Amino acid sequence: MKYFKSNFLLILLIILGVSCKESQSDNRNTAQNAEQEEEPIVASILNDKESFYYINFEDYPEREKSLPIGVFDSGTGGLTVLDALVNFDKYNNDNKVEGSDDLPDFTSEKFIYLADQANMPYGNYSSEEKTALLVEHIIKDTQFLLSNKYYREGEQEYQEDKQPVKSIVIACNTATAYGSEFIREFVDQTGIDLKVIGVIDAGARGTLATFEKNENGSIGVMATVGTIASKGYENTLLKVKNELEYTGDIQVFNQGGHGIAEAVDEEPDFINRELDEPREDYRGPSLDNAEFRIDKTLMDVYNFDFDHGKMLCDNKNTDDCQILQINDSENYVRYHLVSLLEKIRTAENPQPLKAIVLGCTHYPYLTSEIDEVLDELYNYQKDGEYIYREFMQEDIAIVDPAVNVADELYVYMKEQDLFNPAGDMNNSEFYISVPNTNNPNVQVDEKGRFPYEYKYGRTEGEIQEYVQVVPFSKNNISEETLDRFKSSIPQTYSLIEEFNRSNPKAGYLETSARIQ
Repeated sequence: MKYFKSNFLLILLIILGVSCKESQSDNRNTAQNAEQEEEPIVASILNDKESFYYINFEDYPEREKSLPIGVFDSGTGGLTVLDALVNFDKYNNDNKVEGSDDLPDFTSEKFIYLADQANMPYGNYSSEEKTALLVEHIIKDTQFLLSNKYYREGEQEYQEDKQPVKSIVIACNTATAYGSEFIREFVDQTGIDLKVIGVIDAGARGTLATFEKNENGSIGVMATVGTIASKGYENTLLKVKNELEYTGDIQVFNQGGHGIAEAVDEEPDFINRELDEPREDYRGPSLDNAEFRIDKTLMDVYNFDFDHGKMLCDNKNTDDCQILQINDSENYVRYHLVSLLEKIRTAENPQPLKAIVLGCTHYPYLTSEIDEVLDELYNYQKDGEYIYREFMQEDIAIVDPAVNVADELYVYMKEQDLFNPAGDMNNSEFYISVPNTNNPNVQVDEKGRFPYEYKYGRTEGEIQEYVQVVPFSKNNISEETLDRFKSSIPQTYSLIEEFNRSNPKAGYLETSARIQ
């Protein structure tokens, strides 16, 4: 406890005192390495018996095989990681030796999934100099999985019949980059024995596995702006490369996918399907965005789809736009892949792109779009010449770290004898955060969401319930998003349906609000 207490106050002073000119990666390194004072949220969880967040860890049922596995993300993107766990089949279920048996390896495990949708996107906290607030959200995510509390949407009193978990998967790259060490330190303070697995190490190993030991090539890291700023993937890739003795010239190119995750989760600052002309509150790439500028000289390369409001232009002639805004997830992919290839093309002595690691759990939803755009770029010609072919392989590996996470979790549970002998994956539960309108300090917009300025303007250490964590339902997840789940992650979608259909925790929902 003293180690945590001695460190966290200094961290907050450092984070609040750094100038805008200091790099975001320095923020993160300082945050994880400086001596810390106990964070207020940690004190509330461990010591304040009157706090909503308090947990008595002396009574925690650690190492209980019947407990579920906890998984969390900043939104619904982490369901792609859960889906990898749900479908993972590398081992024999009877003897647990390697070899598929056409039966999911976690079939007897129950999962509890949390989407911290109200506070997403996590990737923007570092650029808004709110890293300490992000860490507080991440610790609260962990607290939810370890506690027995949740809300029924619209009610003031919380329920206390949720199970705690026996292990935690951080299904969020930004949360792993900025918060995994804090989570592990916090878990150590609780005194319980509980494994925490993040996605970045697993993703780095999976990406390097696409290379021969002496092969040259480039790796593209596509992730949120926050994950890129942390240098989590770049540093881990280079560290693992050396550990595994890769001798080739392997180069890493980063592309912060500003707006992709937000578009997937229908964040109105980045995508609004109801619009057909530009708006003032747009925050994505544009012609005058200094960091993420749409380059008019590359319009033929982007090949944006302008139909049905997918691009918003202030002129009927799309060649004469003075204001241009992206309003479709595939167009976000187009912008960022072209930007990545341009970085490689204009670099000094670049190696051809061989693999792209999807460093955000939302991105696997767009794998087919990524493949389509890469194929277009490989075949793109100008004046009879292929512009990008020498800078990219024809078949680029798209690496989803989720499978590597599943393997790491399986091996750990086997070593620790934690598999549930009589569980059922169909009993899995799904929760999402929504703004807590019972808290008079909370601000929401006309859509019932946190306004951007409020979301990133809050101050860490002011311990209060900004959100309520409630069961998934049609009240808090759009039809478009549910349709994407149904087509992209059908097995996990069926578990969500089962949760809404038969779990008593969702029994309060009206039939029209149930996902089915």
